[in-house]
Amino acid sequence: MTTYILIFISAVFVNNIVLAQFLGICPFLGISRKIETAAGMSGAVAFVMTLSTIITSIIWKTVLEPFQIGFLQTIVFILIIAALVQMVEIILKKISPALYQSLGVFLPLITTNCTILGVAIMVIQKEFNLLESVIFAISTAIGFGLALTLFAGLREQLSMVQLPRGMEGVPIALITAGLLAMAFMGFAGIV
Repeated sequence: MTTYILIFISAVFVNNIVLAQFLGICPFLGISRKIETAAGMSGAVAFVMTLSTIITSIIWKTVLEPFQIGFLQTIVFILIIAALVQMVEIILKKISPALYQSLGVFLPLITTNCTILGVAIMVIQKEFNLLESVIFAISTAIGFGLALTLFAGLREQLSMVQLPRGMEGVPIALITAGLLAMAFMGFAGIV
């Protein structure tokens, strides 16, 4: 039980996928203007990340590793992730057209979101069993969602403030992201 708690705390706070490992910066900066959109993207990423981690772990242990074709890992994992993203896109289009429209081009970009592929590969590298893999994927997705939602909230607040012209847009977003990453560095001594 302690192992699972350590995996959770480490993935959410200490080794946050965005703020400590710098994976997923594109959606972090691109989709973080509104909290609702950030929360929707977090949910979609969590769903795809969890499912893809389960499927890729099973395929790694039953096909790629036993037949010694691990060199196909990246290609196989990308194909699995792409198929899952298509499934999420179809479901969102039917269930929540407003969220589908607000995510726009970023929804298909989940396919190339390096956090999802990164988690699938990290699980293999860390030699997690299936339960540890699922906990790691869910925890990483929660950490991604936490960072994205916090950043979106900060950006919403910053949009209401008068800034110098040279600081508007990307410069203040990057400074804010750096300060948020430094805040998460405070968790480094926990695990």
